[in-house]
Amino acid sequence: MSNNQTSASNTPSATGYKNRWVQLIIGIFCMGLVANLQYGWTLFVTPMDNAHHWGKAAIQLAFSIFIVTETWLVPIEGYLVDKFGPRPVVAGGAICAGLGWVLNSYATSLPMLYTAAVISGIGAGCVYGTCVGNALKWFPDRRGLAAGLTAAGFGAGAAITVIPIANMIKASGYEHTFFTFGIIQGVLIFIAALLLVKPVAPKGAVGARTVATKVDYTTKQMLKTPVFWILYAMFVLVSSGGLMAVAQLGPIATDYGFAALPMTLFGATLPLLTMTLSIDNVANGLTRPLCGFISDKIGRENTMFIVFIGEGLALLGLMQFGHNPVAFMFFAAMVFLCWGEIFSIFPAICGDTFGSKFAAGNAGTLYTAKGTSALLVPLGSALAVGGNWNRVFIVAAVVTIIAGVSAKFILQPMRLRMIAKGAATVAATEESGQRVAA
Repeated sequence: MSNNQTSASNTPSATGYKNRWVQLIIGIFCMGLVANLQYGWTLFVTPMDNAHHWGKAAIQLAFSIFIVTETWLVPIEGYLVDKFGPRPVVAGGAICAGLGWVLNSYATSLPMLYTAAVISGIGAGCVYGTCVGNALKWFPDRRGLAAGLTAAGFGAGAAITVIPIANMIKASGYEHTFFTFGIIQGVLIFIAALLLVKPVAPKGAVGARTVATKVDYTTKQMLKTPVFWILYAMFVLVSSGGLMAVAQLGPIATDYGFAALPMTLFGATLPLLTMTLSIDNVANGLTRPLCGFISDKIGRENTMFIVFIGEGLALLGLMQFGHNPVAFMFFAAMVFLCWGEIFSIFPAICGDTFGSKFAAGNAGTLYTAKGTSALLVPLGSALAVGGNWNRVFIVAAVVTIIAGVSAKFILQPMRLRMIAKGAATVAATEESGQRVAA
C-alpha cells in the first residue's frame, strides 16, 4: 500500500471518510458524475451535425468507440486498482473524463472527435471499474446491495443533469456545454478521488446466504476456471437478449402505430414512447440495488433463476400483448426490471467466487461481456427484417431463459464444487503449516 493512501480500519465503525459506507457514497458520487459521458451524449449529436454536417452515423461512431474503450480496458484499469489502490486510478480517470469533453468542445474534425472518445472511454472505465471493485471489497457481506447501489449511481447522475445540459446547449451552444460540464465533472471526480482509501473489509464480514470462496484468485487464474466462462456466457446471453429487445422499442412502437399516442401518468402527459422510456429507466435503476439486496438474502443463483426467467416471460408478454398501449408500457418496464440487475449480480457473484483481493481486475474482466453482447445487438435488426418482431422477442426470451436455468442447474453446482475444493486446499495448507510450527 502506498504511503499517501492510508487504509481504513478493520472495523465497520471506522469514522469519517474512511468508514466503508462513506466510501461507498463517494463511489456512487463519482459514478453519477461520469454517467454523462454515456447517457448525456445523445443531447449533443444533432447540434454537432448541424454545426459541422459530419452526418449522424459518423458522429455516433464516436459513441461506439467510447463504449468499446470504456468496456474493454476495464480489466487493465482494475489491475491497476488492485495494485496501486483506487485513488490514483480514479484521479487519472477524472483527468481523462474532463479532457475528453473539453476536446469535444474544440473538435473540428472527426479524427479529433474520435480521439476524444477514446480519452473519455478511458476515464469512464477508470471510474466505473474502480468504484464497482471497491464496493465488492468493502462489502463482502452485502456485495449485491453495494454493487447495485454503485451501478445505479451510473444512471442517477445523468438523470439529474440532463435538463441543465439540454438548457445550456440551447442557450450557449454545444461547445460551451461540453467545455463547462467537462471541467465540472473532471474537477469534482478528482476531488472525490482524493478521499478514496484502499478497501479493508471488516473482519468476519460474510453474507449469511451467499457462498463465498476463501481463495483469492488472480485474473490469470480466474480465466483458467470453467466457472468464469460459464458466468461470461450467461452475462453475454442475458445482456444481448435484453439489448436486442430494448434497442428495438422505438421502431416497434412506431410500427404498432402508437409511439406518439399521448399517455398520462401521475399528472404528466407524454407521448407513449417517451413515457415508456422514462418508466423503463426508473425500473433499470431501481432493480440494481433491489436485486442485489435480494441476492444477498436468497443467494446469487436463486436470484438469477427467478429474474432471468422473469425477463424471458416479460419478453414473451411483450410479444403477445404488446399491441395494447398499456400492456406495451407494462411489459417493457418488466423487461428492464429483470434486465438491469446484471450490473449488480454479476460483479457480486464474481467477488464471491474469486475473492476480494483482485476483485476490481476480476470484475472488470467479466464486465467486458457487456462489450461482447453489444456486438450481437445487430442480430436483432436482422431478425426483424420485414417487421417480424416476434422473431426478436422469441430469440431474446429463449436466451435469457436458458441463462436462468443454467444459473441454477449448471453454475450453482459447479461453483459449489470449486469453492469446496478451494476451502479444502486452504485447510490442508493451514494444517500443514501448524504441524511445521509445532
